[in-house]
Amino acid sequence: MSIWWSLHLRREAASVPLARRLLIGTMETAGVDPEISYDLSVALSEACANAVEHGGAGRTSEAYRVTAYLDGEKCRIEVADSGPGLGPGFARTQDLRPARPDAEHGRGLCLIRELADHVHIGNKPGRGGTVVSFDKILKWKKDPSLLSA
Repeated sequence: MSIWWSLHLRREAASVPLARRLLIGTMETAGVDPEISYDLSVALSEACANAVEHGGAGRTSEAYRVTAYLDGEKCRIEVADSGPGLGPGFARTQDLRPARPDAEHGRGLCLIRELADHVHIGNKPGRGGTVVSFDKILKWKKDPSLLSA
């Protein structure tokens, strides 16, 4: 089975649960194991929250894009914003360090890395912005609702 969807969302906090609910609904319909769905929904929420907070050039009206691909045994999610992109001092995926225990921010990318099988964080080619993409190998429920319909 192959499913994909793409959303263009305003950089508003209310957009985060919308993307998360769409992902969970898609995975439930496809018959993905609920634990895998939960992990990916948390990772998606973190990536969207980063796009909302950091993904614009000072204008809150700018949008960001979320794309999800469920193809065979893998799910790939991509969140792309139109912000300033990553600075030269940004720690690459392999170097992400956990936030201090008393920090209010800074855990999102580390959490995504822990929940997904593969993570890539980079600048969008051309127009600027950041792209966070991550994959996870899927596990299936015994009796997916899609097959029993």
